[in-house]
Amino acid sequence: MTSTPDLAPASPEALPDSLRKPVGARKAVRPRHPYRAALSTAHARTGLVGVVVLAGLLAPVLAGHGPTDQSGQSLAALGTPGHPLGTDDLGRDLLSRVLYGIRADLGIIAIAVPLGAALGCLFALAAAAHPVADTLVQRVFDLILAFPGLILALAVTAILGPGRLPVVLVIALAEIPAFGRLLRGGILVQREREYVTAARVGGSSGPRVLVRHILPNAADPLIVQIAVSLTVAVFIEGAMSFLGVGVRPPEPTLGSVLSQSMPYLDQAPHFAAGPLITVTALVLGLSLIAEALNRETRR
Repeated sequence: MTSTPDLAPASPEALPDSLRKPVGARKAVRPRHPYRAALSTAHARTGLVGVVVLAGLLAPVLAGHGPTDQSGQSLAALGTPGHPLGTDDLGRDLLSRVLYGIRADLGIIAIAVPLGAALGCLFALAAAAHPVADTLVQRVFDLILAFPGLILALAVTAILGPGRLPVVLVIALAEIPAFGRLLRGGILVQREREYVTAARVGGSSGPRVLVRHILPNAADPLIVQIAVSLTVAVFIEGAMSFLGVGVRPPEPTLGSVLSQSMPYLDQAPHFAAGPLITVTALVLGLSLIAEALNRETRR
């Protein structure tokens, strides 16, 4: 009679090293939210540091002069005592004007981009409500896109005059189609998913399905678009101020400081270097944040 093998579980000491469960092994770490993970990457940290440093929040501490204070030193060179970046043609400190220009730019885009995103999302929700509304909304988007950015800026400024409000409106109008079409496309894709069908079969109404199920899954790309739109908004504001249809002088913006430097490129090239380098660094920081968010949301 053959003996049956002993099926009693082996002690941990009898198991090979590869099969032993390590003492005090940690439990699986719950994955972080994609946005938090994105903002913790090296790209996003670099971008965040750049944006925070360039935000001009410390302008009163770092500047040492008011942005409109004039001195007797016109077009002073780099490294002039009391004026590290020199002065402009009216003797105003360039470091102060660049720092306060950053504050003005970021204050404008911080209002304009969310406004454009909100209006674009409202148009997208209206388009999702009815096919006729969808057709009308698409024509509105086409009408906005038919105007080049410069023509749109000049038209708004001709009606309202130069200032902060026209700049905000131009940026918001320019961003409406991007956010509206992005959300509309996401809603159309999510409508065909099985979980939406299951929610409808379970008795959920159309608005409830849209708010509780479709929108949370369709809204992820909007976060990335906001970061991208901030970068575009910096260029729009800079272009309008450069052309003299943006914020009114003597309040500084990066575009206006750059515009004032054009007649003095040969005589004082450092006049234009400050705002040019600052705009480049600001756009690069925002682009790094957008890239980090895009990578994490696509995983």
